[in-house]
Amino acid sequence: MSGIVINNGKPIVVGTTKEVEPPIRFDIALPSGYSTSDPSRYDAYPFLYRGSINTAADTGENFIQPGSYTCYETDSKHAHCEGNLYIDPHPSQEHVDSNSDATTWKVGVSLKLWKADGGLKTGELETRSATAQLKRAAKATTNASPEPVTKGKPITVTGKVTRANWSTKKYDAYSGRTVSLQFRAKGTDSYKTLKKATASSTGRLKTTVTASVDGYYRWVYYGNSTTGVATSTADYVDVR
Repeated sequence: MSGIVINNGKPIVVGTTKEVEPPIRFDIALPSGYSTSDPSRYDAYPFLYRGSINTAADTGENFIQPGSYTCYETDSKHAHCEGNLYIDPHPSQEHVDSNSDATTWKVGVSLKLWKADGGLKTGELETRSATAQLKRAAKATTNASPEPVTKGKPITVTGKVTRANWSTKKYDAYSGRTVSLQFRAKGTDSYKTLKKATASSTGRLKTTVTASVDGYYRWVYYGNSTTGVATSTADYVDVR
């Protein structure tokens, strides 16, 4: 197996309830005596794991495998495959059941060849040099007031930043984070950062700006090595 790409090389962000299916792609090459015209005689797929590769594959703990994938023949000995990994944060799946799972996972491959009579000829688990980063999802909220507001008067922008707790399957306050307040004027396409604020012990955000033109305010947290990016829904303020 070669050419393994997990989630287009980007970190995989997982919340507390929603299933995640990161895309995968890879190529396989068959040995002498095997052909892509007889796919029942071979099986190959990549997976993510932590700890011992054999223990992870045997127990299913710290082990994330494809939900589905399809291989397309390029010639009699080679195929290109595409599909998805399957990550379910539900406790029964043991995919991400601890916050320590927000780290770098190793990429392994399962390779099997079958005899013509259906018996297993050989099966191997191999570790590859590629890795994948799993991150805890974050959320942010925004409220700007008053609405409407008189030009030149202060606007108070509040919000909250939280982060997925994979142990409890809830979102906890993410204190001490530096979060950017952004603004987009009505009729324009791009946001600009106005200022930054630090989340309180309860994850709360608060700052003030001076009203100038109609537009949209939002909080953005840019993430870190264990946590994904969070962008709140924008709140529109009419300036009169």
